Amino acid sequence: MVEVKDGARLAGRCLCGAVSFTAVPQGGMHACHCENCRRISGGVSLSVNCGDSVAVDGPLATYSSSEWAERQFCSACGSSLFWRLKAGGMTMVSVQAFDDPAIFAFEDEIYIESKPANYDFAGDRPRLTGAEVEALYAPSET
Repeated sequence: MVEVKDGARLAGRCLCGAVSFTAVPQGGMHACHCENCRRISGGVSLSVNCGDSVAVDGPLATYSSSEWAERQFCSACGSSLFWRLKAGGMTMVSVQAFDDPAIFAFEDEIYIESKPANYDFAGDRPRLTGAEVEALYAPSET
């Protein structure tokens, strides 16, 4: 595995190539086991935070998946590409959409209580519950 250099702008695309993008990753790969991610990806969602650095060319469609987040995908082939906070500041980009997905270190797993029993990832890393994740990113109701 090659480490991502800080500030490196990396390229990626959807399956059909109609959507291409560049982004600056911030850290390593995260695995999300929530039901929404599993349903949209057909398995666990592997992504990397690229903040607000994502530059996109091509036909994106957007699905509002919660009050505070949305998902974006290629409107031509349906490739799931981005999960974004509606308030901005965080865009999780599908690791597999990058031209070289092998460069990302496996950082953590989230919504661990929603992970089905038929798979496990080896290795020690932080594993956060959905409540812990939502406390970090969902807007407070005050």
